[in-house]
This record gives sequence, C-alpha cells and structure tokens, in this order.
Amino acid sequence: MAAVAPILPSKDLETTSEFYERLGFERSGLWPGEYLIMTRWDIGLHFFNSPNLDPWSSDAGCYVYVDDADALHAEFERLGLPGQGIPRLHGAPEETDYGLREFAVVDLDGNLLRIGSPVSGPE
Repeated sequence: MAAVAPILPSKDLETTSEFYERLGFERSGLWPGEYLIMTRWDIGLHFFNSPNLDPWSSDAGCYVYVDDADALHAEFERLGLPGQGIPRLHGAPEETDYGLREFAVVDLDGNLLRIGSPVSGPE
C-alpha cells in the first residue's frame, strides 16, 4: 500500500481544524502552534503553522481523489459555503478531458483542494 499526504499552510491551526471538521474530517493530531493532521476516509491532510500567511496570495493546494465527487459536492453544498471569496465551494462537478469529474474547495487559508472521481466509461 502507498499513500501521500499534502502538507499545507495554516494561519491558525485551531481554526483550520474547525473548518475541516465541518467538511467531515476528524482531527488526528494537533501540536499547538506547530502542526495539524486531519483525516477523512483514507485521506490525510497535514497543515503546518504559518501565522503570516496571506490567504489571498496562497498558491498551495492538492488533488483529492474520492469515489463520488457528485455526492461529496452535494454534502459540502448543504454546509452553505459561499461560491466566491475565501473560503468557497468553487463550481459544480464537471467532467474533464482527462477522465475525472471534479470540483474545488478553497479553505480559510486559500489552499485549493481540487476534488475528483473517475468518470465511468461504457461497459
């Protein structure tokens, strides 16, 4: 088995934890002022403390592969995340030319999470 976990910046680890808990993640570890680990299913997101982070200029992000992007988008949509600004639920799931159905979330720190699932082809 192999896995990877992105390490993303966080202006405030406690606030980041609360945001991701709303998205259904659980806090797996917190080292105050240093590091945070959030998990959901087999997805692990790691965050390092970056108190001077400007969310509007952040270029950090990652791709999260899930089984059903549409179902997860619907779940996130029910949370009432705005469609603009920071944070935001960015667009509805769309099919890409590279075989994934995807949407995006931008968190409180400006981190982009592009979330996708494979498009099922004809059987």
